[in-house]
Amino acid sequence: MADELPEQTYASHRRLHPLYHFFIAPITFANVIFAVVAAFRYPSRAAVWQVIMALAIFAIAVVVRTYSLRVQDRLIRLEERLRLQRLLPAEMHGRIDDLRTSHLIAMRFCHDDEVCELAKAILDGEVKTADEIKKRIRTWRPDWLRV
Repeated sequence: MADELPEQTYASHRRLHPLYHFFIAPITFANVIFAVVAAFRYPSRAAVWQVIMALAIFAIAVVVRTYSLRVQDRLIRLEERLRLQRLLPAEMHGRIDDLRTSHLIAMRFCHDDEVCELAKAILDGEVKTADEIKKRIRTWRPDWLRV
């Protein structure tokens, strides 16, 4: 299956979920706008209720996406901590918990051969942001199972 997928790189690693990003989010947001406009043009209790319901539906869409991303981040954090315990030298094991979740999430794209070097750079303060971490990766380990 990996042969069928295009190469993943820093430039191509971000994922858009078409159903969410191009349908659910815009439609529910547009529904809020239409409900607000209708409530101003034709004020009534029913129109106000439509605004409240439109906001609730939009909030549900945002919360569902946010929760799934949070669960994914927690799983990535666990996977990366386990990977680092396996790959880092024993003297660095005590510092694994010093890595922030954002570091671990960015490091998931790093190949095993360079993860020790990258972890040391992060822990030494040479690299601070997720974007800097991803730009440092030479051999990209694709993650096609993202939410």
